[in-house]
Amino acid sequence: MRILKLLLVFLFAGTSMAMAQQAKKGIVTSKINTPTIQCESCKNRIEKYLTKEDGVKSVKVDVKKKITTVQFYPDRTNIENVKTAIANAGYDADDVTANPDSYTALPTCCKKPEDGGGMEQSKPAKKKG
Repeated sequence: MRILKLLLVFLFAGTSMAMAQQAKKGIVTSKINTPTIQCESCKNRIEKYLTKEDGVKSVKVDVKKKITTVQFYPDRTNIENVKTAIANAGYDADDVTANPDSYTALPTCCKKPEDGGGMEQSKPAKKKG
């Protein structure tokens, strides 16, 4: 009986460790170049959009570096689906171009500077004299 209990403890411990390792292996972290991000509004829009995507665990957008870091479960989605989701939100993602209709619907501050968008730049003060 003692051997049976000991065997069950080892079996349970081994199964628990295997499941923990599998859970760690099951998450992929990928950095996606998102060059058309302009402001905090863009950041919030992408993070909100991607958290609704099936298989996405977490999203972090760095506006200054123009990089979106995504953690996802590869058995539920893949990097191309994540890039497509970003494009469907209206932003370029690596080699995937923004969906034109979604891009058009973005607020002016979220559009590319060449399209009249971007954050308003502070104007230099006029010199008196």
